[in-house]
Amino acid sequence: MPKKKLEGIVVSDKMQKTVVVEVQSIKKHPKYLRYFKQHNRYKAHDENNEYKTGDKVIIEETRPASRDKRWRVVQKIEKSQS
Repeated sequence: MPKKKLEGIVVSDKMQKTVVVEVQSIKKHPKYLRYFKQHNRYKAHDENNEYKTGDKVIIEETRPASRDKRWRVVQKIEKSQS
């Protein structure tokens, strides 16, 4: 089974080897059929403390690294200059 991957923005990098990534998704209300935004925060493992607040990253599901950490940062998404 492939691991889940999510795209989000780093909102906190104050912990050692851990970043908090906020992932935003758009859902459709089942009754009112209106779209709304929803966001979740995930603690992700960052071995070298290389990701900073504001970075857009991809996180991947992994085995538990601690009580709260179930994700790890895979890569940073570079901003395309257009």
